[in-house]
Amino acid sequence: MLSDITANTVSPYEEPSHEQKKDGTEFTIEDEDALRPDPGTEADFDAANNPFAFTTGQLNKFLNPKSLAAFKAVGGILGLEKGLRTDLTAGLSVDEGTILGNISFQEATAAARTGKDDAGIVQSSAESNPGTFLDRKRIFKDNNIPLKKAKSIWRLMWEQYYDKILILLTVAAVVSLALGLYESLGVDHPAGSPPSVDWIEGVAICVAIIIVVLVGSLNDWQKERQFVKLNAKKEDREVKVIRSGKSIQINVHDILVGDILHVEPGDLIPADGIFIEGHDLKCDESSATGESDQMKKTSGGEVYRRLQNGTANPKLDPFMISGAKVLEGVGTYLVTSTGVNSSFGKLMMSLHQEVEPTPLQVKLSGIADAIAYLGGGAALLLFAVLFFRFCAYLPIDSRTSAEQGSAFLDILIVAITLIVVAIPEGLPLAVTLALAFATTRMLKENNLVRVLRACETMGNATTVCSDKTGTLTQNKMTVVAGTISKDAKFFGSPDQSETPVKVVTSLSSSVKDLLLKSITINSTAFEGHENGQATFIGSKTETAMLTFARDFLGMSSLQAERSSATVIQMIPFDSGRKCMGVVVKMPNGVYRLLVKGASEILLSKATRMVADVTSEELTDVELSLGDIKELEGTINFYAERSLRTIGMLYKDYSQWPPVGARTLEDNPNQVNFDAIFNEMVFLSIVGIQDPLRPGVTEAVRQCQNAGVTVRMVTGDNVVTAQAIASECGIFTEGGVVMEGPKFRLLSEKDMDRVLPKLQVLARSSPEDKRILVRRLKELGETVAVTGDGTNDGPALKMADVGFSMGISGTEVAKEASSIILMDDNFASIIKALMWGRAVNDAVQKFLQFQLTVNITAVILTFVSAVASAKMESVLTAVQLLWVNLIMDTFAALALATDAPTPEILKRKPSPKSAPLVSLNMWKMIIGQAIFQLVVTFILHFAGPEIFPSWTPKQLNTVVFNTFVWMQIFNEFNNRRLDNKFNIFEGVTKNYFFIGINCIMVGGQIMIVFVGKAAFSITPLNGIQWAVCVILAAFCLPWAVLIRLVPDASVERFWLGCVKIFGPSVNAVVKGARSVRRAIPRRKKAAKKAADEETSAGTSPTGTWSAPERNGNTVG
Repeated sequence: MLSDITANTVSPYEEPSHEQKKDGTEFTIEDEDALRPDPGTEADFDAANNPFAFTTGQLNKFLNPKSLAAFKAVGGILGLEKGLRTDLTAGLSVDEGTILGNISFQEATAAARTGKDDAGIVQSSAESNPGTFLDRKRIFKDNNIPLKKAKSIWRLMWEQYYDKILILLTVAAVVSLALGLYESLGVDHPAGSPPSVDWIEGVAICVAIIIVVLVGSLNDWQKERQFVKLNAKKEDREVKVIRSGKSIQINVHDILVGDILHVEPGDLIPADGIFIEGHDLKCDESSATGESDQMKKTSGGEVYRRLQNGTANPKLDPFMISGAKVLEGVGTYLVTSTGVNSSFGKLMMSLHQEVEPTPLQVKLSGIADAIAYLGGGAALLLFAVLFFRFCAYLPIDSRTSAEQGSAFLDILIVAITLIVVAIPEGLPLAVTLALAFATTRMLKENNLVRVLRACETMGNATTVCSDKTGTLTQNKMTVVAGTISKDAKFFGSPDQSETPVKVVTSLSSSVKDLLLKSITINSTAFEGHENGQATFIGSKTETAMLTFARDFLGMSSLQAERSSATVIQMIPFDSGRKCMGVVVKMPNGVYRLLVKGASEILLSKATRMVADVTSEELTDVELSLGDIKELEGTINFYAERSLRTIGMLYKDYSQWPPVGARTLEDNPNQVNFDAIFNEMVFLSIVGIQDPLRPGVTEAVRQCQNAGVTVRMVTGDNVVTAQAIASECGIFTEGGVVMEGPKFRLLSEKDMDRVLPKLQVLARSSPEDKRILVRRLKELGETVAVTGDGTNDGPALKMADVGFSMGISGTEVAKEASSIILMDDNFASIIKALMWGRAVNDAVQKFLQFQLTVNITAVILTFVSAVASAKMESVLTAVQLLWVNLIMDTFAALALATDAPTPEILKRKPSPKSAPLVSLNMWKMIIGQAIFQLVVTFILHFAGPEIFPSWTPKQLNTVVFNTFVWMQIFNEFNNRRLDNKFNIFEGVTKNYFFIGINCIMVGGQIMIVFVGKAAFSITPLNGIQWAVCVILAAFCLPWAVLIRLVPDASVERFWLGCVKIFGPSVNAVVKGARSVRRAIPRRKKAAKKAADEETSAGTSPTGTWSAPERNGNTVG
C-alpha cells in the first residue's frame, strides 16, 4: 500500500475531452446525461436483484471516450467505493459470498459528500460459500474473455476439399462413374461374360478423395485445438491485488470489479478502473486508444475534489484503461470493468487474430507452387501426347462410342491425377505438424511459444544476447557484504571476521535509522503472501535488502515504517540513471533526500560521507581522493566475487523545493531530480549475492559447440559482469568486455571490428542492447535476445527471437517477446534451440522424401503411359492417389515428429541465405530417384522376359507394390540429412514414426490382397512378394553408397550442369513467371514473399545457380 503517497499532478498529455468548451471559456462538467445508455446498450443498465449501486453499463460510461462527467455523476472515487461495496485500503473481503441487502445509487453518490463510513464492510449471508463472490460475479462477471471459437471439423473439411484440382478430379471421377455404370447396366453383354466393373474406378477415386480430405482436415482440426490451448496459456499471468488488507498475487482471470490492484513500471493494465493513489504514474495507452503521448494519471480523489470546487480542467485523467502499459511510477487503482465489459475485452471480442504463416511455410509454399507448375506442365504434355495419339487412332478404332469415351476419360483422369501427385500439399502440412508438435513439447520444457515463426527461426540463431539476473543466475539474492561509511564492514574484510550482527550492533541509532529508512522508504517492494508464507514481493534486489533490514536492522513491519514517514516526493527507478530516490520530511522539519542505486554511479555523485557511524549525532566529512579510491576498491572487491553492488546516499535540505532548484513544469512542488543529484553524502555499499543457476555453464558450452555465440548484456559494473561471465564460461581468453556508454559511441566501422570478440556488455542500458541487436542483424546474424524489463521491449521486438522471463518479466516484455521462458532459465534456451533445429530438420527430411517421390512418380507415369499401346500408365489413378496419401500426409506425420537429440547441437547454424535443399539432400534425391526409376522400368519393360510366367496384371501389381515399398524404405533413409549411416538412431523412441509406418505397411498389404478391381491389381504369391520387398529394400544399401560419394565431386558435377543448362532453365522460369503474371489470379501475399525469399538452385522460384558451400546449402 502507498496510502501516504498522493499524486495530485495534472497530465499535460491528454487531448481535450468533449466537455471542454470550444470558445476557451471556463471549463464545466454537465453530468445530467453522463450515464444515459447509448443505443443498443440498454441491457447493460439493467440488473435484477442488484446488491450494488451501479450496473456494468454505468461503469462503462467512464471510457470510450473518457468522461469526467460520468465519474462525477457516480460520486467520484468515494461513491464508487460505497456503491461497489469495497474498501480503498483493504480491498475486497476474501470471505465475500452472497451479499445481503443493497445500496441505492443515491446512497452511493451521497458518500462523496458525507465522507467515508462503512463502505468497505460487506455482509454475506450465512449459507453462502465464503470466497465465492457469487453476487459480484453474477452482476459484473470475472476477467475472463471467451476464446475464439475454433473452426468446426466440417468447415475444415470443406476448406481442405475446396481445391481446384480436387474438384476437377471429382468431376472426372463422377463422369467415369457414370460411364462405368452405363457400360455395366446400360449395355447388353454376351451371355456368360464376366460382369463389367468399369464403375469401380470412379468409386475408388471418390473414396480416395474422401480419405485425403478426411486426413488433412483431421490434422488441421487437431492443430487448431493445440493452438487454442497454447493461446489460453500465454494469456495466463499473476497480478498483485489487495484483499482483506493483505497484498496477494492472484490469477489475472480472477480479478473482480471492486478489487484494488497494485501497478508498477512494466505492468499491463488487466482491467478498467480508477486511479486511487500513487506517485508519478504514467501510462502508454497507444495500444488501447491510439494516443501516442504518455498519459499521466491523477488520483480519483483529487480529480473529484477539483470537479467539485470548479478548478478542474479536461487534462485531468484518473482512468486506467485495460491493455495500456505502465511506463513510470507506482500506485493502486479500483477495478470498475472486467472481462467482456472492459475496453480491452470488447476489443478482443471484435478482433480475433488469425494465425499468420511462418517464413518457412511461406518459402515452402513457393517451392510447392514451383513443383506444381512443373508437374502440371508434365501432366499437360502427357495429356497432349496421349490425346493426339487417341485422335490419330480414332479412324481405325473398332470400339463402341461408350468404350471410346471411357478411354478418353481414362487419359484425362491419369493426367489430372498426375497433377494431384505433383502438387506437394504436404509441404505446408509438414511445417504445421512439426511446429505443433515442437511447441507442445517445448511448453513441457518451459518454453511458451507466443509467435510461431520464432520456433523455426531459433533453430538458425547465431548469437544469444542474454541478461544476467534471473537468467544466468538464480535471482535468489541475499545481502552478504556491506560497508557503512568506509570503516564499518562485514564480510568485506580480507579475513572475513566481521559479521552483519556485530557491525550493525556497533552502529549508532541515528545511523541505523538512516540505513533503515534508505532501504524501506526508498523501495517499491511490499509485504505479501506467497504459497501461504509471509514474504516481500517485488524486485529481487529490493526484497534482499528488505530481508536484511528485517533480520539485522530491527524492522518489524514494512507498512509501519512507511506509515510513520512523511513522503514528499518519489523518484521512480530509471534505467538511464540507474537509481531511485525519495524525499521524506523529518520530525525536526528537515527534508531528507534518500537515493539508492548502482554503486559506482552513486559514488561519482558523492562529495561527502558519514563521519562517525558510532556517534548519535549524524555528521559528515569531505570525501577525500583516498577515500574514493578505497571505496572503489571495495566495489571492485565485491564485484570480483560476483556480487551485485548497491550504493546508498542521502542529503538534507532546510526546505522543499530547495532554493534555486528547477521544478517540474506540471507540478511546481516537485523538483527535477537530475538538477539536484549532486554533492551527496555517501552512506553505504552492500554486496548482494546471486548464485549461478545449476546447469548454466553446461548450457553456455553447448551453445558455443553449436556455433552460437553467447553474449552477456547486463547493467552491472564491468568487474562484476566479467567475474560472472567468466564463471559461467561466456568470457574466454581473447574476449572483449565493454561498457554500454562507450559501446554506443562507437562508429559502425569500430563496432564491426569489436563485435566478433565482444562477449560482455556491462553497465548497459536497454538502448545499448537495442543498438547491439540492430547492428548484429545488419551484419547478417540471427539474433536471440533475453529481456525482463519494460525498456527491453524495443530490443525484444527487434531481435529475430525475443525471450522474456515468465517469472520476473514485466507484462510489456512478455508482450514484446516471441517466446516466454517459464522458469527464467538460460538452459531452457538450449531446448528452444534444439527444437528449432528439429523443426527445420523435419521439414528438410520431408522435402527430401517428397521430391524423390515426385520425380519418380511423374517420370514413371509419363514414360509408361506414352510407351503403352493402350495409352495406359503402369500406375493407375487410384494407385497414384494412394501414393499421394503416403507422401503427403503419412510421411509428414512420421518425419515431423522426431525429437531432437544432443547430436543436433554439434553442427553450426545455417545462415539466413541458405536454401532449403542442401547438397546432401540433392545427392540423395537424385540418387534415389535414379535407383527407383531403374528398378520400376526394368520390371515394367523387361518383366515379361525376366518373369515369363507372370501375367501382365501381375507384373503391373508388382511394379505398384515395389514402388510403394521403396517409398516406405526410403522414409527410413530420410531420417538422416547428413552423410552418416545410422538411419535407425532414436527410431524406437518415436512412437509416431513406428505407428504410422505400421499403418502404411498394413494398408499396402491389405490393398494388394483385397484391392483387386478398385486398384486394378491382383493378389500376389510368396515369390512375387519376395521380389517386391527385396528389390525395394535395396534402397537402404543404395543410400549408403550415395552417402559415400564425396560432396566435392557432386558440387563439381553440379557446377558443370549449371554452366550448361543454367541459361535455358532460367529462360523457362522467366517465361513461366511472365505467363503467371498475365493470368488473373487471386493475390497471395505469402506466395509473393516466397518468390522474394526462395533463393537459387533448381527451384523455379529463383534463378538457377551454383550451390553455397557453407555446411549444407544448395538451393
